[in-house]
Parts: sequence; structure tokens; C-alpha cells
Amino acid sequence: MNDVRIGIIGAGNMAQALISGLVKQGFADGLIASDPSQEARNAVAVQYTVKTSADNNDAVIDSDVIILAVKPQIMDAALASISASVDERQLVISIAAGITCAQICNGLSHNQPVVRAMPNTPALIGAGISGLAANEYVNDSQRQLTKRILEATGEAVWLEKESQIDAVTAVSGSGPAYFFLLIEALTKAGEEIGLEPQTAARLALATGAGACQLAQHSDVSPAELRRRVTSPGGTTAAALQVLQEGGFAQLMSQAVQAANQRGIELSGVS
Repeated sequence: MNDVRIGIIGAGNMAQALISGLVKQGFADGLIASDPSQEARNAVAVQYTVKTSADNNDAVIDSDVIILAVKPQIMDAALASISASVDERQLVISIAAGITCAQICNGLSHNQPVVRAMPNTPALIGAGISGLAANEYVNDSQRQLTKRILEATGEAVWLEKESQIDAVTAVSGSGPAYFFLLIEALTKAGEEIGLEPQTAARLALATGAGACQLAQHSDVSPAELRRRVTSPGGTTAAALQVLQEGGFAQLMSQAVQAANQRGIELSGVS
């Protein structure tokens, strides 16, 4: 269906989410993934029926698009392993937090078309969202191709400037963990007031999923939805008062700022 050749460096969870989405979108014949782990390669080969290799260069040579799906801490080594095989016609998409387009170009020794993408873990079920930022070497057709690739796992949004990627990382990249923590806390609180653990967990999970779906499909803001469910002097008002007096909004702001700062630190750019 698609004649685009895509090489993916890495075969971890996010790489597999991309592979799963791309296979469903008809890119399977042009896909190859590389990873030093035999276990990871086997998982990809068996589950998605795509080519794999232990050599990163096999995923680079003849590929139109190279996806860097490695941890930031090993990016330098990954770039060094493929720099001799990359040319300036190939589009590079990186999903590594904190690694700038300039750092990738330096590591490849080319004026490389580079897009930084920050997907999140709901991509594993096709419900992710990715922030995208391109350097000056990326042309319009490569922008369109990037969006097609990332939309295989959910939504994709172009950012005005690369520096906003760290903010995307803090809000949506790390964001699923914030919601998981809320579900954990709500479950535990339900148990503490007498619910069976399984019942508390089911209630917390379904409530979280339902609230998010309602917010997505509503024509009013989450703030207005909150107001509509909060009757003066009622149970919800009592709960929200505790959260607000406890500094819930301030804690969330501090958490997101900490994640944003860590992304900046990972890049080594002040």
C-alpha cells in the first residue's frame, strides 16, 4: 500500500507502538527495525511480521525515513553507529526526549532533515498524541510524511518552535503517568472508605476514562464541566475544597515544570 521505506532504530515499547500503527496503515513491507536485544527483535518479528536486524546500519541503508526510538542516554552511540550510512536526503525522526535537532545533525555530521516528535504511551492502543517540531532542512513533503507516520498511533500536532517540545514532553509525554497516579490514589481512597479493592479499582478506572471521553466530546471546557457536576454544598464541592486547599493546581504546575526542566537538562542546552 505504501512504498515508503522506514528504518527504526530501537525496538522498545514506543518503537513497537509505532510499528503496530504503521503496519495497520500499510507500511509493513517497507519497515525494518534494529535493536541489540535478540528478545526485542524476536518480539517485533513475531508480533508484527517485519524485518529486524542487530545492526543499526541495516535499518538505515536505503530507508527514506529513519526513526530514532532510543533512550536519550544512548543517542550519541546510536548516531555514531549510523553516521557513515546516512545521507542528507533521508528524513530523520527522533522520539528521544531532550535531544535537539542540532545535536542530531552534529552526531550525523550532516545538514540533516530532522523532526523531533514526542509521542506518549497511549500510542500503544492508537490513542496517542505527538508534538512535532522540524528543523530548517525539512521540506513540505517530509512534513506531510512525518504527520502520516505519527498519526498511525493517534493525533499529531505541529509546534511553532522546537523549544516547545520540552513543554510537550512535560504535558503529554509524561502526562499519562499523572493520570495513572490519580487512578491509583482514587482507588486507594475508595478502599479506605470501605470498598473492595477490585470494585474501587473498577470505579476509579471507568470514571477516569469516562470523564476524559466526556471532556473530549463536549463543546464546553473542562472547567465548565467541573462546575456543572459540582452542586453547592454537595459531596463534590466538599471533595474539591480539600483538593484546592491542599494546593492541587499548584502541585500539578510544579510537577509539569519539573518535567520540563528535566527535558532541558537532558539536552544539555541551557
